[in-house]
Amino acid sequence: MQEWEQDEPLIIERGRGSYLFDIQGRSYLDGTSSVWVNLHGHRHPALDRALKRQLGKIAHSTFLGLSNPPAIELARELIRIAPPGLARVFYSDNGSTAVEVALKMAVQYWQQRHPDAGPKRSFLHLKLAYHGDTIGAVSVGNIDLFHAPFKSLVFPTVEADPPYCYRCPLKLTHPSCQVACLEPIERLLKTRHRELAGLVIEPLVQAAAGMITHPPGYLKRIRELCTKYNVLLIADEVATGFGRTGKMFACQHEAVTPDLMAISKGMTGGYMPLAATLTTEEIYKAFLGTYEEFKTFFHGHSYTGNPLGCAVALENLRIFRRERTLLRLRPKSAALARWLEPVARLPHVGEIRHRGLMVGIELVRDRPTKEPYPITARIGHHVATEARRNGLLLRPLGNVIVLLPPLSTSLPELKRMVAITHSAIETVTGR
Repeated sequence: MQEWEQDEPLIIERGRGSYLFDIQGRSYLDGTSSVWVNLHGHRHPALDRALKRQLGKIAHSTFLGLSNPPAIELARELIRIAPPGLARVFYSDNGSTAVEVALKMAVQYWQQRHPDAGPKRSFLHLKLAYHGDTIGAVSVGNIDLFHAPFKSLVFPTVEADPPYCYRCPLKLTHPSCQVACLEPIERLLKTRHRELAGLVIEPLVQAAAGMITHPPGYLKRIRELCTKYNVLLIADEVATGFGRTGKMFACQHEAVTPDLMAISKGMTGGYMPLAATLTTEEIYKAFLGTYEEFKTFFHGHSYTGNPLGCAVALENLRIFRRERTLLRLRPKSAALARWLEPVARLPHVGEIRHRGLMVGIELVRDRPTKEPYPITARIGHHVATEARRNGLLLRPLGNVIVLLPPLSTSLPELKRMVAITHSAIETVTGR
């Protein structure tokens, strides 16, 4: 905050397509989709119209004991596009709360549906995970930089090493390792399944960890292990959902259906705060009972099922169909991979991790030894500052440069983003 106060703040006044404009009239390519939420560009005419239409009816009414047409229609659409087997929708307002809902729902499910399965009040999650900043989400996270001051507030969980192939904790090499990092996870599930309500995972890409991409088959095997040991699979698709990895949801790459799935970020195309937790009919039934049994899921938010958010989210999904967004992503992802090849050869680029339009560029002080830059070097910050001077807004994760443009970004815009990033890394690292 001290540095923030000293620096000249960048004040964004408006946006159009892939560009943002500050109060001085300067333009910037939005290289992070305004922190991963914008899909179809800023000021998309159809999204603008949808929001205005709904505003002409009502902005908000409570979801407690009531409902509204946009929320009902959106729930139907979400189930239609979700992995098969997900059949029920619980609304909230951001990714962190969607994860909180999943955690609480999982614990209550076991207590009310299968009490003989064990106490099942804890969770297994990966190290370096990030699932949000509310206390339950922090409990299943593992990024000390964000959460170390709050250790006394969180509940105990079980952790396992992630499939961070570039810095493998087992000192092995993929694919000859045969994904050996799954073996400790199976041991934990085998020995502690009676205490575990669920396993929480970001499918395919651990985003805030530095865009760590999972090896092929990893997610599918996690699904099989959860089924085998009677532990719910909770997929945090907040960052990976809505086309980011090339399919609507990352789970669909390996034909995986989780028991609970948290979604948010791109849900409204970057227009309104909205989130949901999707689950199966089996889990839903655990919360049915007579009034005096109090099996209700006692959880809610003031803006649950907000009509404005649901109306624009519905239009967001219509744009996917109308503009064939997922189909048009394929050539963009392939071109992005080609344009990143020269960046990967830079002497201070250790690894580039890429899935769909999600990119993490890990910078290192010494490439042969993979020695990281010290935190005091603030290498990511300096690269982002240099990129900003050249018209590209980035927000790094420590030593990892994140490039995550809107799905609607044109090929020329995408190429320019990569070129600016390349130049910024060269300028800052001196090579």
